[in-house]
Amino acid sequence: MTAALRRSFDSLAVPNYRRYFAGQVVSLSGNWMQNIAEMWLIVQLTHNGALVGVTAALQFLPMLLFGAWGGVLADRFDKRKILLVTQAAYAVVAFTLWSLVVTDVAQLWMVYVLSLASGLVTAFDNPSRQSFYVEMVGEQHVRNAVSLNSAAFTGARIVGPAVAGLLIAFVGIAVCFLIDGLSYLAVLAALLAMRTSELHVQRRSTREKGHLQAGLRYIWATDDLRRPLLVMAVIFTFVFEWQVLVPLLAEQTFGAGAREFGLLSAAAGLGSFIGAILMANRAAIPTMRRLAAYLCGVGAAMVLVAFAPGLPVAMLLMVPVGFAAMSFMITGNTMLQLASRPEARGRVMALYGVVFLGSTPIGAPIVGVVAERIGAPATFLLTGGFAIAVGAVVLARGWRTGRLAGSAAVVADPQLPVVAADAERPVVASG
Repeated sequence: MTAALRRSFDSLAVPNYRRYFAGQVVSLSGNWMQNIAEMWLIVQLTHNGALVGVTAALQFLPMLLFGAWGGVLADRFDKRKILLVTQAAYAVVAFTLWSLVVTDVAQLWMVYVLSLASGLVTAFDNPSRQSFYVEMVGEQHVRNAVSLNSAAFTGARIVGPAVAGLLIAFVGIAVCFLIDGLSYLAVLAALLAMRTSELHVQRRSTREKGHLQAGLRYIWATDDLRRPLLVMAVIFTFVFEWQVLVPLLAEQTFGAGAREFGLLSAAAGLGSFIGAILMANRAAIPTMRRLAAYLCGVGAAMVLVAFAPGLPVAMLLMVPVGFAAMSFMITGNTMLQLASRPEARGRVMALYGVVFLGSTPIGAPIVGVVAERIGAPATFLLTGGFAIAVGAVVLARGWRTGRLAGSAAVVADPQLPVVAADAERPVVASG
């Protein structure tokens, strides 16, 4: 038991990742506090729920439009330096929101502009952050690092909103933005404190033109990248839209209020947290078969939620939904990390960000319209059944993973530009 628990935190033995993880724990909590405060601010300014959805679209749309270009930059430049710039930019957005609210001059258009600015930063931050894990810990511990970061994200998702609610009730909205701005200083400190000589430096692409097209050709020509990305694109768009379904389930199906909605969301968050911790302990190589199995688990849990006779049972069943969904996401993420050529990993993870975050402006309205017409339980049943069907197709096709962690690079597009790693320091062997 002790050895298994120790394996769950293997990547924390790496000093650079330990610093980064500590900074993330602080920053993610602040980020969730800002999300809640921003949504509540818009409600106070407009008293219009539809306009809250516009904010979410503005935050995710830049990822859909520009996320791939963020991957080009991640493959071309020092990822740590990119993250220093993006984290500082996030802090500027948070401090600006704080100043607008505390001086009582905030207007809807200002919040929208800052939401769009935050989304633009995410389009360039996400590819570098996702592909930076392997530089911190090497391929041997990349899944553990991704899993622990997912656990931190999920834990912050549970704690951050709760703290934000108390602060808004007793202190005011402005303090949430101030805390978020200060929380980014923890990540900046962690990035600055890293020992660059201990990073697993990856080869970088050249500065010639055509990198985006070359990266897309490489991904499409590589089975171990194309297949999981296609599956995840479909599932993230049409299945992973609980931010639409859960509030409808609480209000329309069970006649409950905001407190019960929060409990349903927290139950899914608890399952996600458990899934992230258990995935951090797994040593098996991620494969399409495992990805499909977790997807079938997501679908089965959603189908059970559709038939929940009451709110307590629905809360209980949201735990396995969160567990299976987190296991699916971590497996897919790790597959892409391990199957990517080092000099293209930024573009690969950028495309992952596009299908994960950029799918929301497309899928959420579709699922919302369906749920309004047939009800939340029937939509849970429909999307859960769809997830099972996609998982069954993948299992039936018997797709196998062609590259294992640490093996030779997959055959790629010959036009994919490559260059040796940073000439100022030697490459540290991964794994």
